[in-house]
Amino acid sequence: MSRIGRQPIAVPSGVTATVENGVFKAKGPKGELTVPFNRELTVKEEGGQIVVERPSDRQDHRALHGLTRTLVANAVKGVSDGFTINLELRGVGYRAKLTGRNLEMTIGYSHPVIIEPPAGVNFAVPEPTKIDVTGIDKQLVGQVAANVRRVRKPDAYHGKGVRFLGEKIALKAGKAGATGGKGKK
Repeated sequence: MSRIGRQPIAVPSGVTATVENGVFKAKGPKGELTVPFNRELTVKEEGGQIVVERPSDRQDHRALHGLTRTLVANAVKGVSDGFTINLELRGVGYRAKLTGRNLEMTIGYSHPVIIEPPAGVNFAVPEPTKIDVTGIDKQLVGQVAANVRRVRKPDAYHGKGVRFLGEKIALKAGKAGATGGKGKK
């Protein structure tokens, strides 16, 4: 039995869950999400908890069991609490601001970079060097945050760029550090 797949999912108050024709639907205070799943698996609600079961011990059923349970749990958490990914800007003059719903970043290019969020995702800029990406769909929030980071990845020599909050960047040694010398003699 899958360790993750067999864990029941607690349904918080204010969230309604329905299952019909291979589609799980969760509706809560933050919005509504649908998760399609393989029809060979069984997703059912029992006493305020959602349980995912598989028909056999075949490899494909075992693989889908934990995946389906995780996707359903993410949908339930998303409609009740939502997801947030924090990014930070490192570099002299690097800053961000909101222009309407769009994120405008000044990150070392000759022009500001403007990113328009897709439906269901919002940007927040609590400080000029901090960006918060929020939404109810965990996969979409993660992809948008990765797209923002991709605009200016952290530099390997100085660490300048857009990074996830708390991300450690292994810095390379420069020319002097590579040879071990202190310069010309």
